[in-house]
Amino acid sequence: MRRLEVGIVGTGYVGLVTGACLAHLGHSVVCVDIDREKVESLSRGEVPIYEPGLEEVVGGALRQERISFTTDLPATVERVDVLFIAVSTPPGEDGAADLSNVASVAREIGASLARRGEKSPLVVVNKSTVPVGSGDYVSMLIEEGAEGRDVSYYVVSNPEFLREGSAVYDTLFPDRIVIGTDSREASEAMRELYAPIIEQSFPTSYDPRPKAAVPFIVTDLASAEMIKYAANAFLATKISFINEVAAICDLVGADVTNVAHGIGLDSRIGSRFLSAGIGWGGSCFPKDVSALRSIAREYDYESTILDAVVAVNDRQLKQVVSKLQRELHTLKGKRVALLGLTFKPNTDDLREAPSLKIARTLDSLGARVVGYDPVATGPASEAVPQMKVVTDPYAALSGAHAAVVVTEWDEVRNLDPKQVAGLMAAPKLVVDGRNVLDPASVEERGLLYRGFGRG
Repeated sequence: MRRLEVGIVGTGYVGLVTGACLAHLGHSVVCVDIDREKVESLSRGEVPIYEPGLEEVVGGALRQERISFTTDLPATVERVDVLFIAVSTPPGEDGAADLSNVASVAREIGASLARRGEKSPLVVVNKSTVPVGSGDYVSMLIEEGAEGRDVSYYVVSNPEFLREGSAVYDTLFPDRIVIGTDSREASEAMRELYAPIIEQSFPTSYDPRPKAAVPFIVTDLASAEMIKYAANAFLATKISFINEVAAICDLVGADVTNVAHGIGLDSRIGSRFLSAGIGWGGSCFPKDVSALRSIAREYDYESTILDAVVAVNDRQLKQVVSKLQRELHTLKGKRVALLGLTFKPNTDDLREAPSLKIARTLDSLGARVVGYDPVATGPASEAVPQMKVVTDPYAALSGAHAAVVVTEWDEVRNLDPKQVAGLMAAPKLVVDGRNVLDPASVEERGLLYRGFGRG
């Protein structure tokens, strides 16, 4: 393979994982960030986020001198063949994606492009999740930044489909690579960049290699941008759908775990994202569903299904409180343990985490809330100061009248029911917000079990 010079603007979750993995493949990568302190710590191999395997990949790339970190975007624009924009696009008050970070970077790229001299056109890649039409918007801003100077570049959309907790794996062994561009030269440059992944030709410790080849999809800019939103919105819909089914299962006495297994074996449906419980959170699903609804509103279109998806998800959090109130009658003065605080296991991400919303609601109702998480104790304490956060799950359960399984960490799954029962106060209620515990095993130890859709 040809070793390409690659720039990554933004060292957040997506940018750092993308840059580290491209360096692992053999490319020369420079990551740019405006935070000088963060750049210095990354240069020492100190990874600021919890993501399995990422620290090892960054460390390996540093030792092989394939990755570096800088605050100098103009120098990076002069040097690289491909430049990824991977800055944050948080939702605004109306749910629409805030593109101010993308706009700032695009203008600076335009201002720096004239210094490239005779180098080939720069391939500018939108890796951030951006609304449909953002490719043209970035092109316009690059031209603004160039201030009438003749500059040569292509703008490409390359949406990411990473799952927190398995982002390194998902980058190296993706289901597909999507490229949005009208330029053959740009698409060929991206194919060359990703060739080791497409062909699965890079060395790997995964044995056997999980995929023989990876589909490389080239489409227009707007369609590539839409693919990202549509994918996440569909997955969020599957979760809300099974939660709707779970509510009906509770009414009729069926077990939603059996129902999900039965329908998941249908190849048209599939078994993934059919786990009933508290619902979805995190940085992607809420933001992307909200952005897609916002796009629909711009065209005066009523997105009925997406509106219902959000409504069902909001209801699931209320169901947690309802189940507690039903058994405890009043929450005033009751100790409630929240087991797991991050929005999913194997990450330290608390963005849009259901635990924080539940904790705030319980506190407002007079409960004493104690939270446990194996990795996110500090950030959780800052997010909800009124919640006591501990590093030992049994300490959280000691004296608790109720416990809520919020995040299905292995440390939570593997708790000893007998020890839990010995620590908790009556009625020793366990609300299984992820349906990961065995009801019979829990109840035979003297605990009161309540799940979602378990009959």
